[in-house]
Amino acid sequence: MDDTVAESTTKYYTLEEIRQHNLQTDTWLIIHDKVYDVTSFLGEHPGGEDVMLEQGGSDATESFEDVGHSIDAREMLQQYLIGELHMDDRNKENDKDIFITTSGESSSWTTWLIPALAAAVVGLMYRYYIVEHRSS
Repeated sequence: MDDTVAESTTKYYTLEEIRQHNLQTDTWLIIHDKVYDVTSFLGEHPGGEDVMLEQGGSDATESFEDVGHSIDAREMLQQYLIGELHMDDRNKENDKDIFITTSGESSSWTTWLIPALAAAVVGLMYRYYIVEHRSS
């Protein structure tokens, strides 16, 4: 029952709302679908405020994880939590991370050309270094 209460009190923000908060005086970030108002932390951020302002009003998950923040930094982040990204917008923001791949038979010429070129280079190197140098 506690989960239901917590979920009903959670404030959800749309991407459109979040994108409006990208100023030095009003900076929000999305990290793992949670929305943080980090405005008051800008001046204290060890990496400088510019790093955070670049991500202001957008999803900073990748940048946050790339830096490898400490457990302390992750815990500190909780004090700036103001809500979550609206469910309807979660896929929109993550679409940029989707890569289309094919499975099974592929019509791509690179699937056979790259190995063929590699084999040709190895064959030529073998011929030049082994066969040619033996005869001299």
